[in-house]
Amino acid sequence: MMFSASAQVIIMAPILPEIGEALNTPESLLGWLATSYTVLLAVMAIVVGPVSDKFGRRRILMAGCATMAFVLYLHAFVNSFTSMLVVRALAGVAGGMLSGAAVSFVGDYFPYTRRGWANGWIMSGMAVGQILGIPIGKILASSFGFRWPFLMFAITMTVATLLVWFFVPQPEVERDESRLTVRSVLRNYLELGRIRSVGIVSMAYFLMFLSIGVYVFYLPLWLENVVGISKTQTASLFFVGGMANVIAGPLAGRVSDVIGRKPLIVSSCIGMGVVMILTTYVITNVWYAYALFALAMIMVALRMSPLQSLMTALVRDSRRGMLMSLAIATGQLGMSLGTGVAGSLYTKMGYVSNTTVGAVAIFAMAVLVSRYLPEPSGDVQPAVAG
Repeated sequence: MMFSASAQVIIMAPILPEIGEALNTPESLLGWLATSYTVLLAVMAIVVGPVSDKFGRRRILMAGCATMAFVLYLHAFVNSFTSMLVVRALAGVAGGMLSGAAVSFVGDYFPYTRRGWANGWIMSGMAVGQILGIPIGKILASSFGFRWPFLMFAITMTVATLLVWFFVPQPEVERDESRLTVRSVLRNYLELGRIRSVGIVSMAYFLMFLSIGVYVFYLPLWLENVVGISKTQTASLFFVGGMANVIAGPLAGRVSDVIGRKPLIVSSCIGMGVVMILTTYVITNVWYAYALFALAMIMVALRMSPLQSLMTALVRDSRRGMLMSLAIATGQLGMSLGTGVAGSLYTKMGYVSNTTVGAVAIFAMAVLVSRYLPEPSGDVQPAVAG
């Protein structure tokens, strides 16, 4: 599931030139394809979070997988920029169903002292997407058209739907017993938002995804058009980055189970900011691109599983879905803003402006986590209003 859901998002960046050429769309507008996805994902995540707290994660994972598979098949019928925009928005709806439920499931199923390890392995599905899915998808897009990578991920998501149906259990955890109405959901979100750590982690997610959106979305275009890296080399770049991520992810999770989450989160933010600043100065050929992109993926791996594991312990089981959905929705708004302004930055001031804005955002996240986010200890069940 993680392989398919993440790869269908990541593939957008390396096949952006093919999409723009096939749909006759200027570079400055292509960022809106990511924006439509992230906005709908954020809205759907907010809606689905309370539902998963009441009815369980398994049902949401099933519905999300099936919906994502269906929408990915719809990419075969895209014939204009408008239709691509609509289909990517629908993919965001499916992504909103999956994002919060996947991390919440880890919090339900594993004790806190094992969640770093579990998240590390689950997030390695994203790395495998980079290793296999992105290079193959890029080659398919270059050879047969941009629709083919999405059809490939539609097939793997169909398999994931069957796997969830037959093998994923519903953990026995505390559920939200209150009546599910618009008024009760809004009240519960307001109560959740008054918890200081929830506000901090939501802002951290916003800054993290803002930096990713500004930095990553136009990176392949810059590499191909300015540095002169070929399309095949761009595909292999994601392979190298995925290899680094799949090695570092599980290791980072296990280390965070022992030494705590915050040291890895803060150090990875600082490291990522440095990588962003160095990008336009260091990358002059494909070999330097391999090295720097691999380092960037290591920084991502060091941050993601520890941060997600920390978040699962900030609230009770019956509010975990709401917390993850709130944080992910805030993060996707950051991604939406990042990809929305990335095109203007890139076309007006060059890619160095993208790297600078991305670095400032990720440094701000490091300060926020270091100074204000608490470090839970043990398998805790904090008290939450409601």
